[in-house]
Amino acid sequence: MPDSHIYPWKRSLRPLGVLALLVISAGAAETKRLTYGQVYLRQEPQILKPLAPASGWLDDETYVRQETDEKTKAKVLYKIKARTGQKTALLDYGLIQKKCPEGLAADSPADHTADYDGLLYSFGGDLYFYSAKDGLIRRLTRSPEEEKNPTFSPDGRWAAFTRTNNLFVIDIASGRESQLTADGSATVYNGYCSWVYYEEILQRQSRYKAFWWSPDSRRIAFLRFDDGPVPEFPLFRSQGQHGELEVGRYPKAGDPNPLVRLGIAAVADRSVIWADFDEKADQYLAWPFWLPDSSGLTLQWMNREQNNLKIYALDLKTGAKSEIYDERQPSWVEFFEDLYFFKDGSGFLARSDSSGWRHLYYYDLQGKLRRRLTAGDWSVSGIRLVDEKNKTVYFTAEQNPTTETHLYRVPLKGGRPERLTREPGSHAVSVSPAGSYFLDSFSNIHSPVRQDLRRIDGTAVRPIDHSRTPLLTEYNLGRAELFSIRTADGWFLPASWILPPDFDPAKKYPVVFSIYSGPGETDVSDSFPSLSSFYLAQEGVIVFKVDHRGSSHFGKKGMSLMHRNLGQWEIHDLTEAVKWLRAKPFVDPARMGITGGSYGGYMTCLALTAGAEYFTHGFAGSSVTDWTLYDSVYTERYMGKPSDNPDGYKAGSVLSYADKLKGVLFLEHGDMDDNVHMQNTVQLIGKLMDAGKDFEFMLYPDQRHGFRGKKREFSNRKEFDFWMKNFFGRWARSSGGAPPPGGTPRAPET
Repeated sequence: MPDSHIYPWKRSLRPLGVLALLVISAGAAETKRLTYGQVYLRQEPQILKPLAPASGWLDDETYVRQETDEKTKAKVLYKIKARTGQKTALLDYGLIQKKCPEGLAADSPADHTADYDGLLYSFGGDLYFYSAKDGLIRRLTRSPEEEKNPTFSPDGRWAAFTRTNNLFVIDIASGRESQLTADGSATVYNGYCSWVYYEEILQRQSRYKAFWWSPDSRRIAFLRFDDGPVPEFPLFRSQGQHGELEVGRYPKAGDPNPLVRLGIAAVADRSVIWADFDEKADQYLAWPFWLPDSSGLTLQWMNREQNNLKIYALDLKTGAKSEIYDERQPSWVEFFEDLYFFKDGSGFLARSDSSGWRHLYYYDLQGKLRRRLTAGDWSVSGIRLVDEKNKTVYFTAEQNPTTETHLYRVPLKGGRPERLTREPGSHAVSVSPAGSYFLDSFSNIHSPVRQDLRRIDGTAVRPIDHSRTPLLTEYNLGRAELFSIRTADGWFLPASWILPPDFDPAKKYPVVFSIYSGPGETDVSDSFPSLSSFYLAQEGVIVFKVDHRGSSHFGKKGMSLMHRNLGQWEIHDLTEAVKWLRAKPFVDPARMGITGGSYGGYMTCLALTAGAEYFTHGFAGSSVTDWTLYDSVYTERYMGKPSDNPDGYKAGSVLSYADKLKGVLFLEHGDMDDNVHMQNTVQLIGKLMDAGKDFEFMLYPDQRHGFRGKKREFSNRKEFDFWMKNFFGRWARSSGGAPPPGGTPRAPET
């Protein structure tokens, strides 16, 4: 396959002598070194500051932004005129706080009306409503059971929520409740996600919410889940004298999934119409979209094999369905999470990767393709605005190079997309409702994040905020570079590194790969690195990232290579990167480290076992170690069922290679991880013990998939000390260089 087709950009690495000169001469004033406390404990002085969050647009000329009042230290939500920057307080959370019950955080509403005149709060298991017009807050519910995911109706008159796994609505003005379902139980959830749908289909941003208001506020579409067939999985919380057993419903690969139905509830009479699907079929139902005039509803269906997706239009009176879209792929398909239905009834936009790259397609409401709007070896990452008046679509894409993200527009009648963001790097944008302006949050590998307001053609209106502080120029940070690595079979893998600030090409440096490496994911982008990466480089480590051929840089064509064989191409390309690094005279092949969490933990464990000839040290967090132990939706999307692909499951399991471990491996896991169960790490530990292999392990009590608070601080410190101990025989400067009890460097096996 030609290089230009496999990878649309090729950036040669600077000659090392020039690169070293750039690192050393970056600025005479840059003499200070980062401290551990600055990077991991938020200690002063901070050289970067967070941007104040922009909360979207009120109208085409006014956006909303939250700031902290310098005098009161309270958060204030401002409405700001785009052209002039004139700002007016929309909500002063400090004043609202004085009217709230003690403990309720005024600046953290659960929802708000479109004009911010009404705020919904969830506190103490009950709901509260704040009216900006009268400046009063009042309690809406008084129930012994918690109300979850309170959500305003579009007209602001109602709020919907779930309680005891049933769906309710409440009239904001009168406080009158209406119960829309009645069969909620320990295993039946109405409008509330089954765990596997929350994690893998509607995803974590749903907060388990599985209901959707119609635009006219008259109906609610909701999913009903029956977890009865799903196997239980126990988690033991060891707190207290006797501990506590937490039992969840978790379908592992090949297990029965939850039974799912879609209901359409009418608010006026509390009637429910059920969509015409066989609840007991082995299928997935998700992502309903209302038509803009509320006259209809669509629902997406996918088979258990996840290689066929259909969109159905539903009759609101009978629940009858009619197919309007059918997509099949040899590998897998994915749900459409951002379908756009035109207000004029002409059809809908879909982002499909059926061509091998994700692009925009314009269909009529009968599913006939009207026009393909984008094409090429690059991917559309999101629809940002559809301007029906001017018949223009604004979207973001990773085009050329794929390490950058830019805003584009294309006419609905077709034509060449026009790029609107100009500076190389990664742009996150918010376009005004009528397409006159956009807020542009931008960084690249050399420049920290800043936010600007721009006219829709990309010209600057004015700067808004930036994360850089004046102190940044006083610090001697390492040099970050983007480049590509050519594999033996001709693929150009995007890569980046941060070299130590005092880099000397005559010395030998250890390397740490920082990876995630899941299908369609990316680690390498033209964006500003984390301070933790600069800190590790400052201590004498080359911090390295590389993306394999199954990352989104290569579109669905690359991702599909991973079908039914997770682990194979990731390790192949990671070891290709190691070979490339070994050829550099300043790289020490005896100190080749790798770290990651979750899928990155899986890759770290696999690198130290299946890739033991290349990697010498690994720090793995919350790792999948065998795909039979992970959930059905994610795993089967890429691997199929275990019964249909036993060889693929065996080849992709870390357990198959435990006896090959030669390097130094550190494992960590939370004992209450309900996503990647600690069972994964425990089974690997058993295999390593049986094989007579040495390793290190740290358990995090009462922690889920992400560690919190002091446990997070402990994990950060453990990892940093792991590299210092094993690479340099020393410990972090912030601990005075003293080793932890029993801590001695250990070399890999030979």
